[in-house]
Amino acid sequence: MANDVEHEKRALRAELRERRQLLSESQRDALDSALTGRLDDLVDSLGARSISCFLSTTTEPGTRDFVRAAVRRGIRVLLPVTRADGLLDWAVATDDDEIAEGLFGLPEPTGELLGPIAVNDVDLMIIPAAAVDRGGMRMGWGRGYFDKTIGSMEKCPPVYAVIYDSEVLDLLPREVHDQPVTGVVTPTQTLLLSPTRR
Repeated sequence: MANDVEHEKRALRAELRERRQLLSESQRDALDSALTGRLDDLVDSLGARSISCFLSTTTEPGTRDFVRAAVRRGIRVLLPVTRADGLLDWAVATDDDEIAEGLFGLPEPTGELLGPIAVNDVDLMIIPAAAVDRGGMRMGWGRGYFDKTIGSMEKCPPVYAVIYDSEVLDLLPREVHDQPVTGVVTPTQTLLLSPTRR
């Protein structure tokens, strides 16, 4: 059965990836601008002073303007750095926009690395996703970095996935290791989906 679920997820990821690639640059820019406002509002509503976020790739909903603005507002932002062992290190975002290509070609910060437990101190986690269902189940891109991180945290803060509106689905295929999220942020809405994560 696990093979069936994995096959279903793989097919869905391919479809979602293709949909994202069809967006024009002007569509992306408009969506990214709206998303930045929603993320700012979420941080303010939670009173978060320390957050984790990710640096978006060219096909992901854009988080870079949000990260830059948050740093300028004095919010401590931790950015993930992938490791070969499946864990995430973290680096504090700065205002200099220094970005390198990490494992899997992902954009990553170049600053001093903090270990995996650095994320335990944040007030809010903002993570990538391929899709999220209405029950709060998140489907990532298949490497499991964020599932491992969230699953290992003793006291997990609110976790919001950043996706496009069309990626909020009724029901996603699920495996044992998949971790739910508190909610999603899209360019048009912030949805609270799973207020009690554990």
